[in-house]
Amino acid sequence: MKLLLVLLPCLVLSLSLFAQKKNESYQYHIRQSHPTDRNPTVKIDGIMDEPAWQEAESATNFFMVLPMDTSYARLRTDVRMTYDQHNFYIVAVCYYARNLDSSWANRPFVQSLRRDWEFGKNDNFIFFMDPFDDQTNGFTFGANAVGAQWDGLLYEGGKANLSWDNKWYSVVKNYEDRYVFEAAIPFKTIRYKKGITRWGINFSRQDLLTTEKSSWAPVPRQFPTASLAYTGSIIWDQPPPQVGPNISVIPYVLGGSTRDYQTKKPTDFRGDAGLDAKVAVTSSLNLDLTVNPDFSQVDVDRQVTNLDRFELFFPERRQFFLENGDQFSNFGYANIRPFFSRRIGLGVPIRFGARLSGKLNKDWRIGLMDMQTGKVDETGLPAQNFAVVALQRRVFSRSNIGAIFINKESLNYTPEAGKPAYSRFNRNLGFEYNLASSNNVWTGKAILLKSFDPQNANRSWVHAANLLYSTRKWIVGWQHEYVGRDYTAEVGYVPRRGYIKVNPTASYLMFPKGGSVLSHGPQITSFYIFNESFRQTDNETVAMYTTTFRTKSVFAVWLGHAYIRLLQPFDPTNTGRDTLARGTEHRWNAVGADYISKPQSLFTYSFSGRYGGYFANGTRLTLSTELGYRFQPYVNLALSANYNDIRLPEPSSNARFWLVGPRIDLTMTNKLFFTTFLQYNEQARNVNLNTRFQWRYAPASDLFIVYTDNYLPGSLLVKNRALVLKLTYWWNV
Repeated sequence: MKLLLVLLPCLVLSLSLFAQKKNESYQYHIRQSHPTDRNPTVKIDGIMDEPAWQEAESATNFFMVLPMDTSYARLRTDVRMTYDQHNFYIVAVCYYARNLDSSWANRPFVQSLRRDWEFGKNDNFIFFMDPFDDQTNGFTFGANAVGAQWDGLLYEGGKANLSWDNKWYSVVKNYEDRYVFEAAIPFKTIRYKKGITRWGINFSRQDLLTTEKSSWAPVPRQFPTASLAYTGSIIWDQPPPQVGPNISVIPYVLGGSTRDYQTKKPTDFRGDAGLDAKVAVTSSLNLDLTVNPDFSQVDVDRQVTNLDRFELFFPERRQFFLENGDQFSNFGYANIRPFFSRRIGLGVPIRFGARLSGKLNKDWRIGLMDMQTGKVDETGLPAQNFAVVALQRRVFSRSNIGAIFINKESLNYTPEAGKPAYSRFNRNLGFEYNLASSNNVWTGKAILLKSFDPQNANRSWVHAANLLYSTRKWIVGWQHEYVGRDYTAEVGYVPRRGYIKVNPTASYLMFPKGGSVLSHGPQITSFYIFNESFRQTDNETVAMYTTTFRTKSVFAVWLGHAYIRLLQPFDPTNTGRDTLARGTEHRWNAVGADYISKPQSLFTYSFSGRYGGYFANGTRLTLSTELGYRFQPYVNLALSANYNDIRLPEPSSNARFWLVGPRIDLTMTNKLFFTTFLQYNEQARNVNLNTRFQWRYAPASDLFIVYTDNYLPGSLLVKNRALVLKLTYWWNV
């Protein structure tokens, strides 16, 4: 009997791994249109007057996902699709809600005209395409209700990488009772395998006035509509056309100047040029090349108050590393990343690089990358080569196994006296298993990593695993980690070593049948950290209660307890003041509250507060807010502010510091943007001003003008200043 109780959950999980596609019965039969000189297939203008649309099948009767997933959507959405030898075409008619007086409430809610907008703050229509129907990887396209485009790559079953940018065309036209999204996506833009006539597809619509999110093929409310486990199918009347040679060349030229006022050096003027290229090796495998790349147009990092004992994580923003990069950068966990591309080329010139990525077939996926950086004489840093190989194999219906090998090598390196020493090589070999049941209720991951370096230390292993169970009401999870003290990932992000961690979590949601509350419920999260001798060094437990209102506003309160035994001397203010001794133990309790306002309002705000104990029997008060106001769709004003008041007993000193960041986003059209971002950071003793002008003068081709200043707080004396003008052009060979 006991054996049966153990085996039964395993049997149920195994059956869910092998089960067929959840929404197999939702099928759209797409037919080819044959354009003529007098009747082109489709003109992208938001007007459905072509014969191709009248002949196409219609997908309608969407299902509600939010607020609840138990009925059809209240708002009508109709979708039609067709294609010719060059493009895939789609049109979506999104009807508005009627007011009580039977007039149309036709004012769309949007952030701006900037592409790749924030999903939760825009009326929008987007769709998700899975050309291999593997329910793991794909593409997403769409627009908000005023025409700002959205495009990205889908990975891990429904996460979207919006840094992907390619050529496609769309228009949104607003009418009194509806808006119409019409788009043409060249077959050269997407990757698919020859001969496959069944693709995964789903459509998503969000309307902020009614707080309704809906989809064509039904999706449970606990999952995003991007979840590829719940796509329906496109059935092609014949295999999609094979495109001819697909080569794109993207050259750039730039000019700029920099000046360091602190060292009193003269202004440094520079001119530069470089080249990116994209080559479709097959219709599903892409080769990216870069020579002398430049990333000066990339958004600056958003600064944070740093009260942590370990290195903070800042996301990669450089497009070359982000496109098709999930197979490299998402290997592992948030704090165990054997590969982190920001280790390559920040403050060091990148000479050239190449990446081959894509699908070999429905089951196999490959990624190869090689980057070469230049030598830096001032610091003695040698030229270095970074090579990564990743391979992934689908198993069961949606799970996969993967392997990765990372090699960082210093080239022709001889240590120099009086300069830092650098390792000759560092290598990592890793394996992982990604679990995803057919209905996405069970997800998880298990990894094994080993590092290699000249020291060849023994405790250079990593193992971690997690399992998550998600239903409408319950989310229950478990994660454990082991990182050996000698494990090194010089091209990765692993801020802590020599520990064992366990991390259980559970939450439960209740859904009232009426009233202003949509859902509410408790959540409890704990983690316990031990050293390799199983002596406890940290633990934290947080109990939270969250209430979500039908307006989409959210309120949460929490209570937490923490324990830390310091492994190294630590300044609890991170401002260069007195440190607490290694081995000292610290315990405290804290309470907090968070509130996020409804996104429909032109004025939005959020608030977060925390008060309680801190290191050395001190106290810490933290207050944060985010304020926003939009003159839609052209102007978006935002202000973030964070205040910390840390009080420590004598002889330690108290600390108070602000981090304030006003931002202005001006989107004059969906091709012309201007952004100004100011960051005042008392803890870092810096004021940063960054302004960026962008003109998309042709598809995927831009002119950038970027101006940056850094000042000293108080006196506002200039520390350094830079100005860059950069021009890029996307040329299809």
